[in-house]
Amino acid sequence: MRLEQELFGTRFPNPVLLAAGTCGFGQELVEVTDLEALGGFVTKSVTREPRGGNPAPRVAEFHAGMLNSIGLANPGVDEVKRSKLPWLRDHVRRPRVFVSVAGHDADEYEHVVARLDDADGFVGFEINLSCPNDAKRGGLPFALDPEALVAVLERVRARTDRPLWAKLAPNAPDPGESARLAVEAGADGVTMVNTLPGLQFDVDTRVARLGAGPGGMSGPALLPVGVHAVWRARQRVEVPIVGVGGVATAGDAVQYLLAGASLVQIGTASFADPASAGRVVEELGRFGRERGFAHVKALIGAGRTQ
Repeated sequence: MRLEQELFGTRFPNPVLLAAGTCGFGQELVEVTDLEALGGFVTKSVTREPRGGNPAPRVAEFHAGMLNSIGLANPGVDEVKRSKLPWLRDHVRRPRVFVSVAGHDADEYEHVVARLDDADGFVGFEINLSCPNDAKRGGLPFALDPEALVAVLERVRARTDRPLWAKLAPNAPDPGESARLAVEAGADGVTMVNTLPGLQFDVDTRVARLGAGPGGMSGPALLPVGVHAVWRARQRVEVPIVGVGGVATAGDAVQYLLAGASLVQIGTASFADPASAGRVVEELGRFGRERGFAHVKALIGAGRTQ
């Protein structure tokens, strides 16, 4: 018995994926990562128009993780459809690919999904609901605004029959309620969680370490936050959950499986070691051989009964 499983109408070779923003569109990592060893990956977030991203510096490390403010830099939906998805179609065989979608408003999300829906090279969409919202809302992410969350998902659901994952925020007052709303609005699964808002200063210059000021905190410090969010979501929804935040070892992945996740994503660890996801796959394989693959598979979604 291996770690394959059927989810969202497709077969994942194993439960380990690369998170959005960590692998570009796959092509960027072929020299340093064996993509075919992974269960799948999520592309960079795609927006209607090309985005150049936020001012440098965009990344700052600290002892428990990393801050980033990339700004959703991407070539825009037309270029993604013209060149990125055909490359994925022609070069990626085993991993299941999901396209991350972002936008300033519901119209933009709907436009991107509608534009890409008839293309080849991917399985479904991960709707990134932790992007900054319209300035009129004071910058509140969609995931923290129940009405906006529902509006976006209902709009994109009407545009595609492909699987939809809703990527939710770690700082929601009730992650389980956010997950419930997302599923009722049409999500086939939920990704828990995105980065946690953070800010650090350079004590010598007295200015923010990131060019944009605040950013998103990820890495080891996010692990218990993400595991808790998955656990809360599993108490409210029956759909598959994708756990992400602080995964660097098989033990970290098992934390998410125990909380109720069916898949896990690796993000920050892959910046320090592009081969980290493949290593976690190997570690899970050893874990399965030592304890029995049936035992590992029994862990998946275990949080459903807790």
